[in-house]
Amino acid sequence: MAVLLHRLGHSAYRHRKLVLGIWLFVLAALITCVGVFGGKLDDRFSVPGTESQRALDSLSKTLPEAAGASAQIVFTAPEGHRITESPYTAVIARTVAETERAPQVSGVVDPSASGAVSADRTTAIVQVQYRVQTAEVSTSSVDAIKSAAHAAERDGLRTSVGGSVFNSKGVHIGPSEIIGVAVALLVLVVTFGSLLAAGMALLPALIGVAAGLSGLLALAPVVSISSTAVTLALMLGLAVGIDYVLFILSRHRQQLARGTDPKESVALAVGTAGSAVVFAGATVIIALAALSVIGIPFLTTMGLGAAGAVLFAVLAAITLVPAVAGFAGTRLAPKPGSRAARRSAEAEGATDAEGTTGRATLGTRWTKWVIAKPLLTVLAVTGILVTLMLPAADLRLALPDNGSAPHASTQRTAYDTISAKFGPGFNGPLLVLAETNDRTTATSSQVGAQVAAKLRTLKNVKAVLPPEPTSDPAQSVVTVLPNSGPDSVRTDRLVRDIRSAASDLRATTGASIAVTGTTAVNIDVSNRLSDSLLPFVAIVVGLSLLLLMMVFRSLVIPVKAAVGFLLSVGASLGLVVAVFQWGWLADVLGVPHSGPVVSFLPIILIGVLFGLAMDYEVFLVSGMREEWAHTGRARQSVVDGARHSVRVVTAAALIMFTVFAGFFPLDDSLIKPIAFALAVGVAIDAFAVRMTLVPAVLALAGRGAWWLPAWLDRLLPDLDVEGSSLQKVVPADSAEPEPVGAGGVRGNSGE
Repeated sequence: MAVLLHRLGHSAYRHRKLVLGIWLFVLAALITCVGVFGGKLDDRFSVPGTESQRALDSLSKTLPEAAGASAQIVFTAPEGHRITESPYTAVIARTVAETERAPQVSGVVDPSASGAVSADRTTAIVQVQYRVQTAEVSTSSVDAIKSAAHAAERDGLRTSVGGSVFNSKGVHIGPSEIIGVAVALLVLVVTFGSLLAAGMALLPALIGVAAGLSGLLALAPVVSISSTAVTLALMLGLAVGIDYVLFILSRHRQQLARGTDPKESVALAVGTAGSAVVFAGATVIIALAALSVIGIPFLTTMGLGAAGAVLFAVLAAITLVPAVAGFAGTRLAPKPGSRAARRSAEAEGATDAEGTTGRATLGTRWTKWVIAKPLLTVLAVTGILVTLMLPAADLRLALPDNGSAPHASTQRTAYDTISAKFGPGFNGPLLVLAETNDRTTATSSQVGAQVAAKLRTLKNVKAVLPPEPTSDPAQSVVTVLPNSGPDSVRTDRLVRDIRSAASDLRATTGASIAVTGTTAVNIDVSNRLSDSLLPFVAIVVGLSLLLLMMVFRSLVIPVKAAVGFLLSVGASLGLVVAVFQWGWLADVLGVPHSGPVVSFLPIILIGVLFGLAMDYEVFLVSGMREEWAHTGRARQSVVDGARHSVRVVTAAALIMFTVFAGFFPLDDSLIKPIAFALAVGVAIDAFAVRMTLVPAVLALAGRGAWWLPAWLDRLLPDLDVEGSSLQKVVPADSAEPEPVGAGGVRGNSGE
């Protein structure tokens, strides 16, 4: 792989105008496709094959109003008045008439007909039904409902609008994300000591992100793509794109500082650091693509979309970086006497009797301190991370609804008002579909009444509405209002109780029943994800053991890396539970709602953090393995290897942290916790695990850290991530002063 990438680097450097032109053409073509054919994003959550989804699919044909999108207009009378007073009932009637004229609306239910008036007669709800799904509801229809509700406020009523059509939609790009990119640019400037180098590092990354994102959006007309999938692809593409360019460009500039010809230098950088980039990117792509095995369409799209963004980031790093470097030539070399040039000289300088340079870098000093008492370091770091993991034992999963929307939003106001005046279960009704073999309407109605009577006897049931017929004479739908909210454990238990009662109902009525509706579908999604969590962890950990065994030819390093990864994931989940579920520091951090964690967050965190953890592991430990291969001194190789790696790994982690943290201020109940989890996960894994725990464990293991049974060594393929095979292809008169195999990974972090 290293030889192939070396040739690719040469070719991209020579044909830099063509390479840049191809990228710009592809980007323009994808943007044009988005503009011409771009479809709507689809934020529906579904689980094919589950009881709730099968019943919902059936209702979409026989009772579209029950399966389609919905909206609510909540009216509250002024203090001291009742909503049933004649002036206000006239306003509500007028609002109903205006809403019925809104596009795509199939029906509007007046509170006088539905009985949706609070017990204290201060609040009423107008129900709006659509025959289409939320993703298909037009903006003009939503605006018409808002306008009708707003008009009622002129007559003294307080109004708010909610329902599924007001769920968060679209991709959010705002000041916080721009600030994150600006901070990443600042980190690059500090790392390179050059504004030109920092700008040239950011350019390929941004082109790669733009191409990956445009490609994903271009698929929207033919594939169901959620706004969360697009935002995750943007978030991850930015983070890894900048990091991958950083690794290759750092290697290139170090070689330029040593006098290497620019064309040969960039080819060597792509062959060595680029090999590690391809390996790291492949692990991220594999982990994200593995989300498809869970069998949930929206999660599959999310994983594959993010994997596509990472693929574009890798391609941009190994093709655009050498092309852009070709335009800059020797101008990318650190100026003589600059800090960057001094750091490069120090990294390649002679060592003293103890094997260290005369001037210890921060990475060297930190590593020496860490391994001075390695057992104490291991116990301290492990103890802290295990403590942070403890809240994760209380992890509860659910999909967010309008109850987790920002406090100032109209849908959150409507949700809270309904909970206070009608009970939390009114925000999450359950639909029970009853089907008989007898297709006569009278029989169906009778069976529906028997089912409703049975459901009223179950615990946590606040009310059961009369059965509603569908276009199929064998069907009827019973609406159940729980006492608890949609994301409550008690509501989940009620769904299980109804399903447990299905056999008794079949025996007594001859009807089969199925629980469905948005609340039941969300519960089934969360349960499927919860059940998939441990198998997915097992797959990811097993993959990490195998990949790292092939890279480092060791048993200790893969096991240590896997344990460190689990500690990082556990600590990140613990912090997520503490902040988003328990509400610790929620006000300080601007978290609008405390409750169950987004159900797909743990799997997304595991998939993404796995790739990033392997990223840091390769770039950090490869330098240590290099030193071990050269000197045979186990403890000193840890120190010298860190000297070559810590600076760039630190910069990479800071960039990823700032990019992920830039999405945290978003008022989006899906993205906010994911951004928080990824940001703290990167920080914990990079600084606590890779830079602290890893050196301490390697120092404790000594020579045993690099041992692998001979028979296993023969079985495992050699991935050559370090680029040692390039020794056979680099010209003898190259300006490179040392064998490429010795400096391959060292150059990844030369500055």
